[in-house]
Amino acid sequence: MTKQTTTLQITGMTCAACASRIEKGLSRMEGVANAAVNLTMETARVEYDVDLTGPGAFMDRIDTLGYKAEVRQESVRPGKSAELRRLRLRFYISAALSVPLLVAMVSHFAFLSFLTLPEWLMNPWVQLAFATPVQFWIGGPFYVGAYKALRSRSANMDVLVAMGTSAAYFYSLYETVASIGNGMHRLELYYETSALLISFLLLGKLLESLAKGRTSQAIGALAGLQAKDATVVRGERELKLPLEEVLVGDVVLVKPGEKIPVDGTVIGGSSSVDESMLTGESLPVEKSEDDRVIGATMNGRGALTIRAVKVGRDSVLAQIIRVVEEAQGSKAPIQRIADVISGIFVPIVIGLAAATFLLWYFAFSPGDFPDALRTGIAVLVIACPCALGLATPTSIMAGSGRAAELGILFKGGEHLERAHAVDVVVLDKTGTVTEGKPRLTDVEIDPTFESRVLSNSDAAFQTNPDAGRLLGWIMAAESSSEHPLAEAIVAGLRERGTAPAAMPQRFSAVPGFGIEAVVEGQTLLIGTRRFLTERGVALDGERLQRFAALEENAKTVMLAAVNGRFAALLAVADTIKPTSRSAVAALKALGLQVMMVTGDNPATALAVARQAGIEHTMAEVLPEGKALEVRKLQAAGRKVAMVGDGINDAPALAAADIGIAMGTGTDIAMETADITLMRGDLGGIAEAMAISRKTMSNIKQNLFWALAYNAIGIPIAAAGLLAPWVAGAAMALSSVSVVLSALRLQRYRARS
Repeated sequence: MTKQTTTLQITGMTCAACASRIEKGLSRMEGVANAAVNLTMETARVEYDVDLTGPGAFMDRIDTLGYKAEVRQESVRPGKSAELRRLRLRFYISAALSVPLLVAMVSHFAFLSFLTLPEWLMNPWVQLAFATPVQFWIGGPFYVGAYKALRSRSANMDVLVAMGTSAAYFYSLYETVASIGNGMHRLELYYETSALLISFLLLGKLLESLAKGRTSQAIGALAGLQAKDATVVRGERELKLPLEEVLVGDVVLVKPGEKIPVDGTVIGGSSSVDESMLTGESLPVEKSEDDRVIGATMNGRGALTIRAVKVGRDSVLAQIIRVVEEAQGSKAPIQRIADVISGIFVPIVIGLAAATFLLWYFAFSPGDFPDALRTGIAVLVIACPCALGLATPTSIMAGSGRAAELGILFKGGEHLERAHAVDVVVLDKTGTVTEGKPRLTDVEIDPTFESRVLSNSDAAFQTNPDAGRLLGWIMAAESSSEHPLAEAIVAGLRERGTAPAAMPQRFSAVPGFGIEAVVEGQTLLIGTRRFLTERGVALDGERLQRFAALEENAKTVMLAAVNGRFAALLAVADTIKPTSRSAVAALKALGLQVMMVTGDNPATALAVARQAGIEHTMAEVLPEGKALEVRKLQAAGRKVAMVGDGINDAPALAAADIGIAMGTGTDIAMETADITLMRGDLGGIAEAMAISRKTMSNIKQNLFWALAYNAIGIPIAAAGLLAPWVAGAAMALSSVSVVLSALRLQRYRARS
């Protein structure tokens, strides 16, 4: 079985019932594993077996259901401007034709009896002339939608609108024709009911479309970041090419101030690069030879030569856009509540409207057909479940879009929902809590070699010639070693302003213990305590105590001796990230328990946890053991989020209720995780949890008010207290209010 996923762009959906019908139709097809229809984005995301079915069959099925669909092209974002222009034009025409009917209606109110209206405006034939274009031209799409729905043995909002407006229009038409020859102009006509109802529904759709466009602005903003062209070197020529023509392996020139067009590796030049548009990190990042750069980031003042590694749909930006689109198009489990209700609501509404009409005609207002008709139409219109269908997807779109702007990528609506229930966050140590690479933290020179213990400041080393000479020897010796700890020592000494001595005359490494070198005639031993002791170097009690104290703080300590005498102590550690402690505090402030898991020894684990403010640690845990620890917590009833960045974290990320990968980590970790933090620090975890909680709160509020609207509106309409055109306006505004409520999520401000 070969699974594939495709996204279809659908036109013609008007309410939640439409989306539910298409989703059911697709889900029942052979070979379809999963189908999710998003009313807000007007898309269907279908996962299927390519051996059994394909996009052509999906489009045929959607066509038989009365809608149109086409495969959505990644390079072409659906444009709404033409559709909005058409919708706006239809509304303006409808409003212009409906206003005279509204004026004629309000003239019947006693408190407006002083208004003098032209007699011709009260003529039923004039009113018919105004109402007919609105009913059949402007309102034509409602009839088409209703016909298609009924043809497929279902019902949607179009059916309700078509029934309600047709009842008012054709009753008024009957009364108009019946008035021929009797000279009566002031009849019981309801042309304004049907015309105003259609006008208000169009206004609601217009406002809704404008608001829905804002919920997907995150994708548009991301897509707009991409450079349009690139300067490519091919042979001896520099070519200005459209981005689509750049190939993997091309050499790309990026001038100061230009956008970097592709993902690649720097092969020449150095510069600072602003990556804030993708990672949210405000400080520029220094880039030089062999460093990785990301397309759509902004080059600083230096020129860079880059070899393209990823282009087009494989670039980081394209993948981010794809993840955000899939998240916005996916369906959160809570939406199933709305789907179930929407699927059965329209038939129930038709039944309620019919029952209301009959009760008024036979019981409450016997024989008064117009009054019964007006009340039945009001029930028919106000009970439409449009707001209910929009409640969840608009919130998911707004929440995931805002998260993407902050560098937090949710892979789906279900993950956005599940994250709010997390009560335990398990952090991997290396590369997650810590920087993931060793750094030189302490350098102490023996007093017998030098009169004082030096601090870590650059000035101390630069102003003391004896210290500078010793450290120059150490730096020269370690420069010949390929060990990561040696690299950390050399980098740390360079940062402190140390100048290396001449290259060693002799160098040898003892794997697992240290190195021996002769530099400027001096014999150096640098390595473990055991290494130096076995070579006859004496260590006093004070040195050994200092050695133990540093090891208790999760530092790897190496000793240096010159000509058989102890000379210096150097400590290297994988330091915690600057933001880790504040991030852990932010998680605790949200009421979450924070734990750390690592393969390191208990002493190192406890030291790092203490620095980060973490009380619970699990040490000496193998990769498969991390997943086991996650499952133990789940078995105890906890909802677990696992945070990691390496291949060894992938099993635990998959086992957790929510897997969170650091964007600076490995591709496999990001593939396995449910959430990716592009910034690469732990501060994004609290942001992700906070956005999830706010989104779920927003969804629940939307669902409550959508259901409350129907629960309150139907009895009021059934009691005859609501004119049909007022019901239409209320129904339209309820949908708009739900979308505007969801848009509040875009005002979320970062916690830090």
